[in-house]
Amino acid sequence: MSAEQIGILGYESFHFVVENLERSRKFYTEIFDFKEVARAGDDLVQRSGQQSVVFGAGDARVCVSTPLRQQSKAARYLTKHPAGVMSLSFRVKNLDDTMAFLEKRGGTFLADPFEDKDGAGTFRSVEIATPLGDVAFRFIERSGYTRFAPGFVDVGTGHASSPKNLYGIHQVDHVTSNGLTMQPIIAWYRDVLGMVPFWDISFHTQDVAKERASGSGLRSIVMWDPASGVKFATNEPLRPHFRDSQIAKFVDDNSGAGVQHVAFAVDNILTSVEELKRRGVDFMDTPKAYYLALPERLANLGITNVKEEIAELERLQILVDGAQDKYMLQIFLREAATLHDDVRAGPFFYEVIQRCGDEGFGYGNFRALFESIERFQKTSA
Repeated sequence: MSAEQIGILGYESFHFVVENLERSRKFYTEIFDFKEVARAGDDLVQRSGQQSVVFGAGDARVCVSTPLRQQSKAARYLTKHPAGVMSLSFRVKNLDDTMAFLEKRGGTFLADPFEDKDGAGTFRSVEIATPLGDVAFRFIERSGYTRFAPGFVDVGTGHASSPKNLYGIHQVDHVTSNGLTMQPIIAWYRDVLGMVPFWDISFHTQDVAKERASGSGLRSIVMWDPASGVKFATNEPLRPHFRDSQIAKFVDDNSGAGVQHVAFAVDNILTSVEELKRRGVDFMDTPKAYYLALPERLANLGITNVKEEIAELERLQILVDGAQDKYMLQIFLREAATLHDDVRAGPFFYEVIQRCGDEGFGYGNFRALFESIERFQKTSA
């Protein structure tokens, strides 16, 4: 492995902590059409003091845990935060090489590497601290190991399967985090993980409404690992009205920096959103002005090949962006606290994205989303 590469192969899973596991099971299986593929075995539940279930769609995996004892990791997380992402896991080629890379760059290991054998397979992992508060990163090497993790047992088709999803969800596209200051996070991605800049924007709602006495803005930088394509977006508030920014509000609601959303890749976003709305999923609103200006904006971006009708995109509130006949379609769910009408469900939300050649993040879409969240927060305050 090159000294300039950490050896990441891709996203493995993310670990979500909740107070209501049955509500999460209903959300993932009945609404998002994820399959239950694994669960913590009795011995692990007893040792860890928490119950864990793994849900899968294609190669995407989310492990959801809830505390049974106050001494558990899940309980400690929930004493400081609402429900949210406690760790992100990544597949790596060779754990020894990854650890050597991290040690050289000052990575902070939370424990010694762990190894487990299962028949002919081997599972090795190590966890490191991050600048994202209580969010840890875990690196996993698999060699013929088919279970989700040590102590877990298969359910249904099992972790090694690629469950077909009604909406075509097949993998995690990217992860976005929020903090009051992004530079320590960006520097950590660069200096410790060896990632490089991919994309950045900066804007304020006063850019389009100078006369407003209030408003909010953000700066966003995307870092990525070119070898694997793994991307991380990081947002911070922008002055003036720094504390009015929805990024600052996320940090307040989350009691610190953390993962704001995870984006799932789909094959046909129109049919996905149609069915999700039929099942009662609430999405972020998009102003009508966005769609009125869309034909001219697409022309300015050099996009002439959008197959989807603009009227359909508007009806479903789907956003489109890109450049030079490469585009992307995306939409954002409401935050969990709103979806479940429970503040303890947290400010985390999901994105659904379909890429049609464009690998970016969509400047125009970013602004539309930001202003939508800002409007919603004001009406619900």
